[in-house]
Amino acid sequence: MKLWGGRFKKSESKLMEDFNSSLSFDRTLYKEDITGSIAHVKMLAKCNILTNEERDSILNGLKSILSDVEEGKLKIEGNYEDIHSFVESNLLDRIGDVAKKLHTSRSRNDQVAVDFRLYAKNKAHEVVENIDKLKSTIKEKADKNDFIMPGYTHLQRAQVVTFKHHLMAYHNMLERDRKRIVNAIDILDESPLGCCALAGTTYDIDREFTAKELGFKKPVDNFLDGVSDRDYALELLSDFSIMMMHFSRLSEELILWSSKEFGFVTIDDEFSTGSSIMPQKKNPDAAELIRGKTGRVYGDLMSLLTTMKGIPLAYNKDMQEDKEDFFDAAKTVLSCTKIMEGMISTLKVNKDRMFAAVKKGFLNATEAADYLVNKGMAFRDAHRVIGEIVIYCEDNGKAIEELSQEELAKFSKLFDEDVYDFIDYNNSLNRGIKKNLK
Repeated sequence: MKLWGGRFKKSESKLMEDFNSSLSFDRTLYKEDITGSIAHVKMLAKCNILTNEERDSILNGLKSILSDVEEGKLKIEGNYEDIHSFVESNLLDRIGDVAKKLHTSRSRNDQVAVDFRLYAKNKAHEVVENIDKLKSTIKEKADKNDFIMPGYTHLQRAQVVTFKHHLMAYHNMLERDRKRIVNAIDILDESPLGCCALAGTTYDIDREFTAKELGFKKPVDNFLDGVSDRDYALELLSDFSIMMMHFSRLSEELILWSSKEFGFVTIDDEFSTGSSIMPQKKNPDAAELIRGKTGRVYGDLMSLLTTMKGIPLAYNKDMQEDKEDFFDAAKTVLSCTKIMEGMISTLKVNKDRMFAAVKKGFLNATEAADYLVNKGMAFRDAHRVIGEIVIYCEDNGKAIEELSQEELAKFSKLFDEDVYDFIDYNNSLNRGIKKNLK
């Protein structure tokens, strides 16, 4: 069934028909499409454009299609142009010619705009729910593993931190991700239903009613913008891309930390794989896949940005390319969030390996310099003195805290017995991270 064709003399070529069809992917929107149609029919009856009998017949037909699709009795397949023609054609088969009144005062332009907004809004809420679960898991894992570990800059040991503090950095990132997505939901929360093709309708319809029925805050203000806007998809794709960047950074650290060279954490067997040739291998494939899929979501964003950049108002067929990008990104982000949550929840933290790395890294060097500053030495001079002490420690296989007071005195007479308390790792943490942060 074609929803158009009256002004055409020749049939669409099979090649063009296949090229033009979107059913293979926009069938994902079946629930949103039927939901939007139900609200539309209710409004038509409210505005006396349909009789109550016509309304009930169409509503019952739409609900039966939805039920049959969800129960697997009706497959979304066949020679249909899109999900809209699939629903209308099946409705016509079920209730007869009254089905043809469904599309009164509506275009596929505002129909698909409604479907896509509803889908994007629902998926965004689902992502937020999964962020909340992951944040809770990170917090729980962090609280249970408040152990000393090296903090890094340039991937070189820098200063002592705690595993809790390090992991909670990602908790903060996820909170920003959450705020961005919630803000995007607030911006997109307007209904385009009633915009029709681009200029509204001559029927006396009630757009406020359909907006409320569909759970939107209000109708869009401008018809042209309503049918051609995909900013909400771009904004969510951008938010998803930033979120995936955060996941990728955490994945990279888990990959490094789980290696034999670090040994800070052990990724559970449930989220690891082995080698087909090397029996000793345990590979961090879950983290590597998340890191790899980040580029996939970036590609979805770039694809839609490129599609939208040169098309005039209002709707153009180019915009059919919006859905596969968004569907893919939403699916990827949700799966990565769930995998990350599982990986973090089952992660084993190796306290002793982290502390051993602290001991080898001269991570109290900055505190030793601060000690001299507190004794009256200029920081630049203190920096030089501690640098010389580090060289001495490397040459003699010692840590700074293992040097005797006599050895320290060779570099500065300001060193006293209280230096050992000052450069103690736990004392350093208590003066810094644990004092100022939760």
